[in-house]
Amino acid sequence: MGLMVKDLLVGNYMTAYPISVKPTVAFKTVVSFMAEKGFATLIVMEEENAMPLGVLTEREILHYIVSEGKIPTKMVKDTFIQPFFSINPDTTVIEAARLMISKRSRLLVFADKDKLVGIITASDMLRAFRRTDLAPNLEKVISKKLYTCTNDASILDAAKILHEKNIGSVLVQEDSSYGIFTERDFVKILDKEISITSKVGQYSSFPLVTANKKVLANEAASIMAAKNIKRLGLKEDSAIVGIVTARDIIDAFQMSFTDQDD
Repeated sequence: MGLMVKDLLVGNYMTAYPISVKPTVAFKTVVSFMAEKGFATLIVMEEENAMPLGVLTEREILHYIVSEGKIPTKMVKDTFIQPFFSINPDTTVIEAARLMISKRSRLLVFADKDKLVGIITASDMLRAFRRTDLAPNLEKVISKKLYTCTNDASILDAAKILHEKNIGSVLVQEDSSYGIFTERDFVKILDKEISITSKVGQYSSFPLVTANKKVLANEAASIMAAKNIKRLGLKEDSAIVGIVTARDIIDAFQMSFTDQDD
């Protein structure tokens, strides 16, 4: 028997003591650091134990590069830093999930008013929910509008789709098969100083990891954990009919629990 959802606390599943960066650090330095370490988010703060100014994510990096055509010669403080929402370690994971979805915000965990002790991400929440017996249907959260580009499109072309549609991934088509190109892939390319006019297919993940479109949330979460991915293609027969992200699955879990007797 799985754990009760209401017993899952943020403090037990958060990523403790997240990495921070000072606002005066060069933007290019931050890009290289995030690419090397595989971080999707960095906390921006003046000094250790100070209140964070905000968070810098892969999406902001992509938007700046597409807009300017290169890594800007700016400091972090001169770029757009995302706001965050504060919670504490005793917040339940289900409440954190509701906040993440409703506020569309990153969640930072504070032990008291201004002592940052962690961050909880969609992947962290999935780890928690997989310990329960919940198995929500994904029908309401599946992204059925798919954006694609060809295998020989440029990296910049793919990045423009991500930028203009404000999405985290694009499907890359090669003949009858598909791969995927993500914001994370884009940041890694920047660190390697690969030309953004290069073919995107060379830097995409092939083949796209898929599951049947009727897969349940807990099953999808297990596939993502096993493959270390955050996006899963969904198939009907042999056709790709949708895509689901870690955040989508969190949405399915929090909607499912809302429908239950708390």
